[in-house]
Amino acid sequence: MNAPNKHAAFSAMASLPDADVSVLLRGSKPPTEFLVLVLPGFSQLCLASLIEPLRLANSLTRSALFDWKIHSLDGNPVRCASGLSMGVVASLADVAKSLHPNVSLVLCAGENVERFGGAVLRSSLRQAMRARVPIYALGTAAWLLADAAILRNARCTIHWSRMAALSERFEDLAVDDALFVRHGQIVTCAGEFAAFDLAMDLVQKKGGASLAGSICQHVAADRWRDGASCQSVPPGLRYSGAGKRLLPIIKLMEANLEDPLSLEEISRHVAVSRRQIERLFERHLSRTPFQHYLALRLAKARQLIELTDMPIMDVAVACGFVSSSHFSKTFRDNFGVLPRELRMLDRA
Repeated sequence: MNAPNKHAAFSAMASLPDADVSVLLRGSKPPTEFLVLVLPGFSQLCLASLIEPLRLANSLTRSALFDWKIHSLDGNPVRCASGLSMGVVASLADVAKSLHPNVSLVLCAGENVERFGGAVLRSSLRQAMRARVPIYALGTAAWLLADAAILRNARCTIHWSRMAALSERFEDLAVDDALFVRHGQIVTCAGEFAAFDLAMDLVQKKGGASLAGSICQHVAADRWRDGASCQSVPPGLRYSGAGKRLLPIIKLMEANLEDPLSLEEISRHVAVSRRQIERLFERHLSRTPFQHYLALRLAKARQLIELTDMPIMDVAVACGFVSSSHFSKTFRDNFGVLPRELRMLDRA
């Protein structure tokens, strides 16, 4: 999936306004170059969601707006989460030799990201920071930046499956439930389809809104999302009228998992009656507010059990449970396994 040397024009070129095409064709700026480091277990969907819009930008404008090269830690092919093998051009050591003002470093990570934060990678990331190279962390890769101590006091995001664990493991971070977040030279992205939204943001900045719109048309996407959009929006609510009423309530719940609010307190905060809140959840999510709130707390608890070494009692307290026995029973009722049993299975 390395960038081709020549970019053929698609028939979709006709959808791009001639004025925009001529301006881009006359441009003499060098391409924005991405050195992409993929780690074992990375998401192929995430990588393709970033690269394909960049490829289309080159093709639709008949110019090299973007360039990319795929690397691995050791220079050998890497297996993605779905088992397919990705060929690479070089190793991490070659990345360090290729840093220059017009290059960006992209990390693409997936499951078991905690296993790859070794000394060599930490050193390379710190070198990129000193060189003021933009760094993009996709999927779970923000964990690697935090592990390398280059995300201190930074606002960032990560795939929702690691959000609670990242917050607990690295307490100085401001972890945001967003699709992607820019903080200085670092951009963190939730990965998967959020990488497409990030790519469209890059395309729009480089080639304009018309080019971005043409790419959406080509891939049959009706829009791309702003980076500040939430990952945790329940399906079907993002663009609905109900979403505008429910999202503030859900965000309030997510911000108060350790000390859960009563429905009366939530009602006062959002200026919506208790009965109306109950109707919104029942109509659009087919569950009560209590059931949704409990699901959020248990999802956080499962992350902490699977991805941290926090004692079970501490996990219970962090998720708003007053006793470990009540927590364990509720956890088993929902997941079919006790918290300590789940941890033993993960460690086996």
